[in-house]
Amino acid sequence: MSKKYQELAKLVDRRKLYSLKDAIKLLKQTTRPKFVESVDLAIKLGIDPKKNTVRGTVVLPAGSGKSMKVAVLTKGQKVKEAEEAGADHVGAEELVEKISGGFMDFDVLIASPDMMGSVGKLGKVLGSKGLMPNPKSGTVTVDIGKTVKEFKSGKVEFKVDKTAVIHMLLGKSSFKEEELEQNFLKSFSAIVHARPSGFEGNFVQSITLSNTMGPGIKLDPKAAQELAG
Repeated sequence: MSKKYQELAKLVDRRKLYSLKDAIKLLKQTTRPKFVESVDLAIKLGIDPKKNTVRGTVVLPAGSGKSMKVAVLTKGQKVKEAEEAGADHVGAEELVEKISGGFMDFDVLIASPDMMGSVGKLGKVLGSKGLMPNPKSGTVTVDIGKTVKEFKSGKVEFKVDKTAVIHMLLGKSSFKEEELEQNFLKSFSAIVHARPSGFEGNFVQSITLSNTMGPGIKLDPKAAQELAG
């Protein structure tokens, strides 16, 4: 660990569970002045990821701070709709072949239902990267234009990993404190509402906020759930 990281880590009490406001204030204090860092959210869930999955999307009220590159697999009239909405790459079979050949210059891939037969060919290429279009994540849709605009303006996807942790982008260190609060509450509420039906037990086990190069700050899960409703 660098000397700067060790200095910033001293500001954080690892034994303490912070309130949302206090955590975000501390987050701003642990930001490196010469960098605009990403603000990351990590939530440990009490599920068995082999038996249950938790995934979905959320439109961040203050945006993500990231310029999203959106690719769209569609055809016919939907091509123009995608282009007018600001999609970076649009195509049908030719784009499928291009992606099969290694083209990955996009952050999210959206597909219209009539392209799903061809999308199946991309499972090996996209599956491990979490970029496979899926109805549960809102990336398989007939409403191409609206979906493209949402992702371009700050819609992000969340999905639990093999260790039962959800990692997601919450914004940038340059955001105002109230903007990060809004993004957290919207994201956390969406994750809680994605709780598998019939699940019993402690769903949210821990919550950690951090800047990309900063120490983790633990939040009080119970207090966070009360705030998020």
